[in-house]
Amino acid sequence: MFLFCMAPIEQKKNRNRRLEVGEDLIRRIGQDDQNAFHAFYELTKVSVYGYALSILKNKQNAEDVMQETYLKIRENAPFYQPQGKPMAWVVTIAKNLCFMKLREGARAVPLPDEESESIGFSEVSETEDRLVLEALMNRLSDGEREIVLLHAVSGLKHREIAKVLSLPLSTVLSKYSRAMKKLKTGLAEME
Repeated sequence: MFLFCMAPIEQKKNRNRRLEVGEDLIRRIGQDDQNAFHAFYELTKVSVYGYALSILKNKQNAEDVMQETYLKIRENAPFYQPQGKPMAWVVTIAKNLCFMKLREGARAVPLPDEESESIGFSEVSETEDRLVLEALMNRLSDGEREIVLLHAVSGLKHREIAKVLSLPLSTVLSKYSRAMKKLKTGLAEME
């Protein structure tokens, strides 16, 4: 019950975080501003790591991709074209690096129980709540989990998710809706 009772609060928190990740930070990173890079990292690290982990299902590979993502951001920040969606740009970089990692032969390994909390919900502090959340997220397909994490953790809008994942908006909306129904049904079964 905790998960869905807190959803509106978490969504507001995520929206505010998304708004803080402004293009000004990327511009400053492009000008070699260390403070801007640190602030950008702090604002986006949970989203980037959670997204990479949702695709790769391996902590080490997700950490590697996360590091490579921030190196690419630092390298390409001077060339960033403002579009009002800096998180979409960041997620696109992470997605491309994840798929490169998969193509290189990195094998997806199921997460051991002690590492599964790192999928972007580390702010859930109660052990029981975390276990419920993990069990619920395991009910989702990879595509559904990816969309839910991009929306809930990264704060991306469905239209932005569709663009990042190269999917029609209707597909993103239907997968998100299906995922939310699965989560609600699973939560009801656990009560």
